[in-house]
Parts: sequence; structure tokens; C-alpha cells
Amino acid sequence: MMQDRPRNPFTPSFGQIPLHMAGREMVIDELLRAFDNGGGDPNLSTILIGARGTGKTALMSLLAHEAQGRGWLSVNVSALPGMLNDIVQQVRHVSRDAVDKPGGMRLKGVGIPQVLDIEWEREPQELPNWRTLMSEILEELNERDTGLLITIDEVRGDFDELIQLIAIHQHFVREERKVALLMAGLPGEVSSLLQDKSVSFFRRACQRHLGRIDDFEIERALRRTVEDSGKEIESVALKRAVDAIGGFPFMMQLVGYRSWEEGALRKSIGVAEVEYGIQAAQHDMRARVLNATLDELSDGDVRFIAAMVEDEGASRLADIAQRMGVSGNYAAQYRRRLIENGVIGPRGRGKIDFELPGMRNYVREQLVDF
Repeated sequence: MMQDRPRNPFTPSFGQIPLHMAGREMVIDELLRAFDNGGGDPNLSTILIGARGTGKTALMSLLAHEAQGRGWLSVNVSALPGMLNDIVQQVRHVSRDAVDKPGGMRLKGVGIPQVLDIEWEREPQELPNWRTLMSEILEELNERDTGLLITIDEVRGDFDELIQLIAIHQHFVREERKVALLMAGLPGEVSSLLQDKSVSFFRRACQRHLGRIDDFEIERALRRTVEDSGKEIESVALKRAVDAIGGFPFMMQLVGYRSWEEGALRKSIGVAEVEYGIQAAQHDMRARVLNATLDELSDGDVRFIAAMVEDEGASRLADIAQRMGVSGNYAAQYRRRLIENGVIGPRGRGKIDFELPGMRNYVREQLVDF
């Protein structure tokens, strides 16, 4: 008889909440306290900033889930056309019984489990603008001590609806509404967004930069995920996995998932399973993260990182400038851009290195196309 195949506990899909989230305890704790504190807590206006694969969407999903358990409604959207209307539609959906009536809108008997029942009606009249509509929704919710969390993924600096929402959100904050706005985006897009004068309010919001995670945090989360799911992982195999993951959350899920699959019918994950998992994860990483990252870089950015790959470890800016044939100040502009976009990171004493696991070898292989 075929042995039952245990369920893989790892989640290498963007946005899925992992069984154990590594290294984000401080951000999570502060947001959870903010949900408990309600209006006025500065953490209720937060933006998560990081490169692809740093766990922005998964963290945002976790926080939305936790908010719902604390008496908040949560609506989750992406920065795409129709976003503002989508927020209203999702409020109706999570409130269960919202319906449209000819000549106006009517919400009646809205059930929010364990929190309240809203009775809200509008007499037939001209449809209000988005701010007015949301103000009335928030008023009804806040009167019953229920907050509204809006989460927005993949923010874009040139998206008018997003700029409009942020501008309106600051009015809700000033009016002491119980409302939270949690956004996530790539560093370059966030930087572009915050340059718009209409969102100057959000420049003072809580900005959380999600970078590499310490190896001990990765090791703990990886081991707990395996053990809590009924398996063991050999100590040597665990160390090898941690070394290959390089502090990158998405890589942790890839290595864990692939290693688990290779040893699905075994009680213990050993070195052989992890070595296979690393090779498969590196292929996935290239296809799902590194390709897209490299495609978004300018010619100058590519020249900079191409100069970096001549080093086996961290690089000095002076060496990179010399290889590029440019001044140190000129090279420093690309250093700043690449750090902002999460491609490289500082390593102390003026040195820098790649942030994305496997990026150095990937760039070397692609040099012929530069």
C-alpha cells in the first residue's frame, strides 16, 4: 500500500503566510500594538519597503489576518486601475450583506462577527464622491469601535488613484478615524511615490525596510517549520540550507519546499535532500526573482554590478569606479540607486555586496549579453 504523502509546510508562493515568519518580530509586534491602541498610533500609517522576495506581501497578509482578529475589517488591493472602487466593493463584501439599490446605496444589517451589526441607510440621492462615501463608512464603523485596515501591494509612483487615496487618508487621520493604511512596494517605486507633493504626509509615516534576515533567525524558522510538521532535519543539512538561503525569506521557502519534496516520504531531511533542494531553489530564484530584477536595471546599474562580480566577496567603491572608468562620485550615484532597489547592500567600512542570493553567479553568466 502506498504511503501517505505528508503535506509540505513551506509556502514558496508570493503572499502566502508562512508557518513561521523569520526575523520580522519587531514590525509585527509594533503593528499589533497599533491595532490594539486604535486611532492615533503612528504605526497605523506604514509602508513596507523591500526588494522582490523579502516577504513584503506575506508580512502584509499576516498583519491583515491579525487585524481581523482584533476587531478590524481588512480590505486588500493592488495598485491597479479601479483600486478605489475595489476598496468600496471589498468593504461591502467583508460586511456581507451590502447591496446596491436603484438611485442610491443601502447597507443594512451588516454582520461583522463578534464585533457589531451596522444599520446604515442612504436616502436616494446623488452618489457621493469617494472621500464622502468612505467617511460615512468609517463613521458607522468607528461608532462601534471597529477600524478599517486598507492594505495596498505593489505601490507605484505614477498611479493617480494611489496618490488620491493617500491624500484622503491624511484627512481621515486628522479627523481621528479608526483607519489604517498599510502599503508595500519596491524601494524605487516607493521613493518615486513619496516625491509627489500630494503625499508629503506619508513621508512622515512609518517606513519599514525589509532586508536580509540574520542566519540564526532563518535557522530557527526553518527548523521549527520542519519539526512542527512532523519531521526532523539533520544539523549538518540545516546549516547547509541556512548558508544557501543567505538571509532571504523567499529563498528560505524555496529551499525548504524543494528539500521537503525530495524527502517527502522520509522522517528526516538530510544533506542529500537539502543539496537537491538548493539546486532546485536556485533555478526557481533565477526564473522568479533575478530575471525580473536584472531586466529593470539601467545600463549604468548593470555596468556597476558587472564591475562587482570581479570580486569574490564584498567590493570597494573605489575599485568599482576604477573598473568602470568613472569618478568615485559618479559611481556613488549608482551605488545609492542599487541599494535603494535592494540589489546590493552595505557591508561596513565602505564596502558593498549583493543582497539577492545567487545574483553574483547569475550576473557572471549573463555578462555576454550586457
